[in-house]
Amino acid sequence: MRVGFIGLGHMGHPMAANLLKAKFDLTVWNRNPQRADDLAAAGAHRAATLSDLGRADVVMTMLADDAAVEQVMFEGGLVELLPRGAIHVSTSTISVRLARRLADAHAQHGSTFLSAPVFGRPEAAAAAKLFVVAAGPAPALEQCQPIFSAIGQRTFRFGERPESANLVKLSGNFLIASAIESLAEAVALTRKSGIDPHAFAEMLTETLFAAPIYKTYSGLIADERYRPAGFRLPLGLKDVTLALNAARDTTVPMPTASLIRDRMIEGLAHGYEDADWSVLGAIAASAAGLPPSR
Repeated sequence: MRVGFIGLGHMGHPMAANLLKAKFDLTVWNRNPQRADDLAAAGAHRAATLSDLGRADVVMTMLADDAAVEQVMFEGGLVELLPRGAIHVSTSTISVRLARRLADAHAQHGSTFLSAPVFGRPEAAAAAKLFVVAAGPAPALEQCQPIFSAIGQRTFRFGERPESANLVKLSGNFLIASAIESLAEAVALTRKSGIDPHAFAEMLTETLFAAPIYKTYSGLIADERYRPAGFRLPLGLKDVTLALNAARDTTVPMPTASLIRDRMIEGLAHGYEDADWSVLGAIAASAAGLPPSR
């Protein structure tokens, strides 16, 4: 299967590397072409332009936001360049509205759109341990399952409408952000009372909250280890905002999401653009009058 891959950032690069390891005929493109150097050395084809991806059976995008996807697919014309019968798999966290627009545009040009956003940080991507959330026409999902298996440990399917996968992804990221915010507040409360945040995190994650999200983020908050970022705060704000937009479109109140959005904006106002979204821990500590411990 000829696979094109667009977007070789912190998540996309290890995903593309795992496709190469799985022996797919891989062509890669990135705005900064140097990001593809090691993949090309390992056997991937390097696309000089987006039109070079027009011969692929499947094109995958792992891009930062709606604007980046629109730039490639619409302004760059890749929707029109793909041959009839080709599949576009978006693994990016994008809006429900854009997913619908992409599905319509591909249908008009004889290609198929699948949404397959992923859960997992860069280290999970490198280990091919992502969780893939996929939706779209069943035959295309079946054709792409070997790709999903090469990048992830399990695929969850959510029906024929691609935008369903995007809504699941946004809802999941909202829950992660909620967990981080609640951890941040709890650590600030206990730390200000003189309790060791590491001991508190250990107790939580070995008893009531023994889940990967709590283990990962309680450790980052206790360590105050917010850089380098595995998932930058502006991207977290983007995802919470997209969840709120979807909630507005479906008249679903999400007051917790509104609170977290404002907390993230507060973080950006304090200069945390390059920090991991677990920096909500620093924001909660600052609000409690706590100085950084290091």
